[in-house]
Amino acid sequence: MLRITEIFHSIQGESSHAGRPCVFVRLTGCNLRCRWCDSVYTFTGGEKMSLDEVVAKVKSYGCNLVEVTGGEPLAQSESLDLVRTLCDDGFEVLIETSGSIDITPVDRRAKLILDVKCPGSGEADKNRWENLDDLRDHDEIKFVIADRTDYDFARRVIAEHHLEGQTLLFSPVWGEMDPKTLAEWMLADRVPARFQTQLHKHIWGADVHGV
Repeated sequence: MLRITEIFHSIQGESSHAGRPCVFVRLTGCNLRCRWCDSVYTFTGGEKMSLDEVVAKVKSYGCNLVEVTGGEPLAQSESLDLVRTLCDDGFEVLIETSGSIDITPVDRRAKLILDVKCPGSGEADKNRWENLDDLRDHDEIKFVIADRTDYDFARRVIAEHHLEGQTLLFSPVWGEMDPKTLAEWMLADRVPARFQTQLHKHIWGADVHGV
């Protein structure tokens, strides 16, 4: 059984897949408490669903792109079976993970979007740096940036771990980091990353769930 907060069909708002229709499977529970978290409602509650029930719900939307997210989806070991089943059924699967949990058991057909926690999150000490060595070419690394300290931290991580060849995402903390300022820093420093905002919040608003 999986504990599920919500399953819904929407527009992918982040990553290199932004703008694509996508089915989101949002699992309940998270082992971190990032200061700027916009998914606090996923920490508790949820509904217990069998693997077959979740897959059937996903298939009902007729959309081939699926993101398994949370919370922290890898905090539920059953999520590994879900990802494997979705891949076996021919879905293109994305997994949004904090990077604090070992990614090696994840089916490598899935595409990881690994969120490296910057100091502004309050959880930078939870980064599992070994995960960076296990990423594949189709995986992506996200840095959510609240200020200049976070920005400089992200640049150091990229340099020290030789991540320039990976798909890198810099995302301003919604309502806190001025997007224009972050964009100007990236242009000035020739950062090899993709600037992104949370597209779904521009469409439906910052406080809407399930769309």
